[in-house]
Amino acid sequence: MAFSIVEKFVSLNGEGVRAGELAVFLRFQGCNLDCSFCDTKWAKKADTPTDSLTTEELVAYVQGTGVRNVTLTGGEPLLQEGIEELIIALGALGYRVEIETNGSISLIKFAKLSFRPSFTMDYKLPISGMENTMDTENFKLLHAKDTVKFVIGNVNDLDRATQIIHENALTARCNVYFSPVHGEIKPAKIAEYMKDKKLNGVRLQLQLHKYIWDVDQRGV
Repeated sequence: MAFSIVEKFVSLNGEGVRAGELAVFLRFQGCNLDCSFCDTKWAKKADTPTDSLTTEELVAYVQGTGVRNVTLTGGEPLLQEGIEELIIALGALGYRVEIETNGSISLIKFAKLSFRPSFTMDYKLPISGMENTMDTENFKLLHAKDTVKFVIGNVNDLDRATQIIHENALTARCNVYFSPVHGEIKPAKIAEYMKDKKLNGVRLQLQLHKYIWDVDQRGV
C-alpha cells in the first residue's frame, strides 16, 4: 500500500494535549473540504508534488527519527485508502499515533483498530463554511485521550461551539480546545468569553509553531 505524502518532518507539536513535545509529522495529500481559514490549502491541490511511499518506507522513516509521537495530518489523512495498515504498523511498534482529522469522515473503523490512535477532530464552525459536512456521530466514539478542536473566528463561532459542547457533553467525554483563526480574533477575546460563560474543561490553545516560526513556513 502506497500513500501520497506532501511532506514529512520532525518538529514540535504545535497544538493539542502533546503541544510542545517532539513529533514526527506525516502530511498526506488531498482533502474533501475547503475551509475559509485553511492554512494548508496547498496540500490538497492535485498538482502539489508528492512522494508515493509505502507503509514500510514510512515506518522506516519514523524509526530513523528516534521520535515516539507520530502525527498523521493533511489535508485529510483518513481519505487515504488503506491508512489503517499504517496506523496498526506504527501502533504495534509502540508509537503514539495521533490523527488530525477534519470531522467529516466517520471514525468507526479507525476507533475499532487493534492499536487505536488518538483523534484530534475538528468541528467546523460557521466561519469555515463547512459546518454542514460534520459527522456528529463521531462524538460517541471519542474518549479521554481524544480531542475536539473548535477553530474560532468570531463571537458567533464561540456561541455555536458552546452549544455543541453542551449538547454533546464533550468536556465529560474528551479534551476540548478553542483555537483562534490566526489574525481574525484576539486570544484575549476568547479568554474573556470562556470566563463569562464559565466554560470549565475547555482549553484555549495557540498554535505554538506559528509563534516559533514564520506563520507560512512549511515543514515545522
